[in-house]
Amino acid sequence: MFRRKKKDEEVVPGSGAESSVAEESPEAVAADEGSTSPAVAEASAEASVGSEPATVAAGEPAAAVAGDARNAAKSSARARGNRVQKVGIVSSDKMQKTVVVRVDRLVLHRKYRRYVRRTSKFMAHDDLGSTTGDRVRIVETRPLSARKRWRVVEIVQKAAK
Repeated sequence: MFRRKKKDEEVVPGSGAESSVAEESPEAVAADEGSTSPAVAEASAEASVGSEPATVAAGEPAAAVAGDARNAAKSSARARGNRVQKVGIVSSDKMQKTVVVRVDRLVLHRKYRRYVRRTSKFMAHDDLGSTTGDRVRIVETRPLSARKRWRVVEIVQKAAK
């Protein structure tokens, strides 16, 4: 907000208001342009003349960056960005092209401060032919059925027979 003056700077009585106007943001300068004080209007006009190319240059890339962000969001939707991946063990393969994958995670118990194993079961589409006991990597996908929203990407480790 306020700037400390360095020891070697000299304080000039009339230049304090002009320097503070020049240091203000472009929004504050734009707000001062509508004021009725001629001294403030003159100082803001001087500040805007000096900073006009920077304001215009800064304004155009900001709009271009916003447009690039929208285009990047569209292209990332097409490119299918980073999807959630989980590694688990196949617990059931009794269905056709569907497996049930058990994913374990360790959670710190709030009261006892011990790690507790939590298990989640996901139904995943399986074109690779994984069997019970295989360690597989699944990735989320669009809904394929009422309960199936995951797809087997790779078999990390085959089950020991």
